[in-house]
Order: sequence, then structure tokens, then C-alpha cells
Amino acid sequence: MTTEVQLDETAIIARDLIRFDTTNYGEGRSNGETDAAEYVGQKLIELDLEPLMFEGAPGRTSVIAHVKGRDASKGKLVVHGHLDVVPAVADNWSVDPFEGVIKDGMLWGRGAVDMKNMDAMILTALGDILKSGERPARDLIIAFFADEEAGGVFGSGYLVREHPELFEGATEAISEVGGYSITVGDKRAYLLQTGEKALIWAKLVARGTAGHGSRIHRDNAITRLAEAVAKVGKLEWPVRLTDTTEQLLGEIARILGVDPQRVGPDELALATGTASNWIQASLRNTANPTMLSAGYKHNVIPDTAEAALDIRAFPGEEDAVLAAIQDAVGPDIEVVTSFRDVGTETTFDGSLVDAVKATLERHDPGAPVLPYLLAAGTDNKALSKLGIRGFGFAPLKLPADLDFPGMFHGVDERVPLDSLVFGRRVLRDLLLEY
Repeated sequence: MTTEVQLDETAIIARDLIRFDTTNYGEGRSNGETDAAEYVGQKLIELDLEPLMFEGAPGRTSVIAHVKGRDASKGKLVVHGHLDVVPAVADNWSVDPFEGVIKDGMLWGRGAVDMKNMDAMILTALGDILKSGERPARDLIIAFFADEEAGGVFGSGYLVREHPELFEGATEAISEVGGYSITVGDKRAYLLQTGEKALIWAKLVARGTAGHGSRIHRDNAITRLAEAVAKVGKLEWPVRLTDTTEQLLGEIARILGVDPQRVGPDELALATGTASNWIQASLRNTANPTMLSAGYKHNVIPDTAEAALDIRAFPGEEDAVLAAIQDAVGPDIEVVTSFRDVGTETTFDGSLVDAVKATLERHDPGAPVLPYLLAAGTDNKALSKLGIRGFGFAPLKLPADLDFPGMFHGVDERVPLDSLVFGRRVLRDLLLEY
């Protein structure tokens, strides 16, 4: 066991944040982020900053702070995280998911990966700069959002819609699900997230006739729904490469010393090891059933049954994907969209990308930086509506055998303690120099 006095401040803050149960159940149900937001706000006050608190709904608090840089003529950089987490079923974990356990050289708990680790890295990297009497290279907008795990309706989406002036002058943003290391062949590399798929949350709705559970019942809504769910779950979506994924696969092929024209996209994706599931999902549209809802008593056949779908489509293909799902399930099943958000994709170039490469080269010489398209989404979606160019960069140097991507929304979420120290140092240097 690692004692508290041996912990880097980043691990202490991340552990403290994990102990705030900020579970977001979706559809407006949440334990709320206010306690965590007040904790973060106090940390910012200790750095002589003046955090602003915003409630998108009762208990759904986001925190914003502005930091003066050395050169106000440069575009502002938004450095952001989110304070909410997805639910964790404690019985499935080997530790209490909200205790912030330190063991085996790692911090365990819901949010250790997504994304209270980065929240802590932001605070300590910023603290290293300001406590030393220095300033970041440019003005920063530091943001800790509520409600990211339900599309940001009460967090980033609310602030972009109701308080866009908070982000005035911002040209770029960095946040989660990028910056971590992967292993390609026997070589370590880092992923820089330069795009995100569009998000659609929809429901399949089947209708039938209610009746007694003992009857022969041909018009059964649950049976009809089950058949539709199976059809969606078995859909095979074709590979389509965007500019980002084509460049990524080319870089993987270069590292492996193979011809990308001879080795297929999926095979190249599989060569990234633990990151392969993320990367394979970035090569095609996806639609996954995630929840089922039907019935109210064991011996009653209900007249309605529903299934939730998590759909991630390439930007511009959202309507085509919904049409393909409708075609697969047939006219008797209603496909109802409950939430929809944009996809993004930016180019793998510019001064921020150059600064990321240079900073990582200094901290991990010889490790290349690769662009990738995130199959999921972040609060960069909301910021993109203000013309802010978003990247995923939460820098972590990870062991090759740690399935870090698999722990996003997974069981026994954990992050190595030394990776947090690495991320703090890399982020500090980036903010000092970019």
C-alpha cells in the first residue's frame, strides 16, 4: 500500500475527486456535481484565481476560471475537464468505486480514467506554473464542466448557449481521450485526438397488444423488440476512412514497416493492441443496443417495449445511419431520436500540434504522436459550435500491458500513479510554452 505522504499532489486531488460520487445516470438524473465543483473552485482560489460557478440545473455546477498569460495577443486556449462520471455497480468491482483506493502503484475508482485524473492534472500543472511566479504562454480558460456523460446539456452545452462570452477569444481547446500512450509493434506512440464522431441516442419502440402471460400471444411487443434489437446488434457497417483515420493508418503502417495498401485497415488497427477497439470503431459507423425497458408484472404481456441505442456516426452521415437502422428493423418498429450532437474533425497540423509533439519528445524521446478520430465524444463538441478547434490531450505514459482504453466506463477503472506525475509535467510544459 502507498501512504498518503508518498503521493504526488495530482494523485491526492484525483483521489479526493473520486470520493465525490458525481454519478450521472442520464436523462436528467444525477447525484450532481456541486460538491466537486466547490472543491475545484477552492483549489483555483488558492492559486489566486477567481472561479465562476454556473448551474445549468439545480446541483449541476460547472466552474470557469480565466488565467492571464504572457502574450494576450495569442488566441486563448480552453483547458477543460468534466466532473461527472458514469454509474458504477459496486458488486462488480474489486474495490469500492468511490473510495479512491491506492494499490499496486495505481489509483482505483470511478473517474480515475474518465476523467478526474485529467481534472487533477489541470489543477497541479496550473499550480506549478502560478506558484513559481510564472505565467502560461497565452491566456487560458480553465473549465470543469457538469453533465458531460449525458451530452453536456446542463454543462458545456448550457454555457456555450447561455454564456458564450466566457469563451470569447478562444481558438483551441484540449481535454480528454487523447494524449495517452499506446504500443504499436514494440514501439510506444501517443494518440492525439483530432476529431469525434457525431452522437445520436435513440430508442427502438415496439408496440403490441397487452394480455395475460399464460396465453398464446402472437402480438407480443417484447418478442418484436427482441427481434429488432438482434438485427441492430448484428448490423455490419462498412469501413470508411476519413482524412484522420487514413493518416493514422499510414503512420501505423510506417512504424510496422508494412505497406498500407496490402494490409487492411482492421489489421492495422489490431496492431495497436489495447487501443484497437477504439480505433476499429473509428473506421465505421456503430450502433449498439445499451438498455432494455418493458413490462410491469411477471404475468402481464405489456403493449410497449423499448430499447436504447448508442449510435456514433461519421459527421454528415447521421440521417443515413438512422435510415439504415429503420430499414433493418422494419416499419413495425419506431426509431425515436432522443438526443443528437455534432461530430468534429480538425487537421493534424498547426502550432498547437507542433507544441504537443515537441513537449512529448522532450519527456519521451523518439515516441511519435499520431492523430486519431474518437469513436465517442467529449465537451469539445459544444465548444466547436463557437468555432473552437478541439483536441484530446490528457498526457499519460502507460505500461504496454495496461488496457487503459478498455477502462473508460469499465470495471476496476484505474490509472498508474507515475502516469499522473508524467501528465502533470507534460501539461505544465505545454502551457508554459504554447
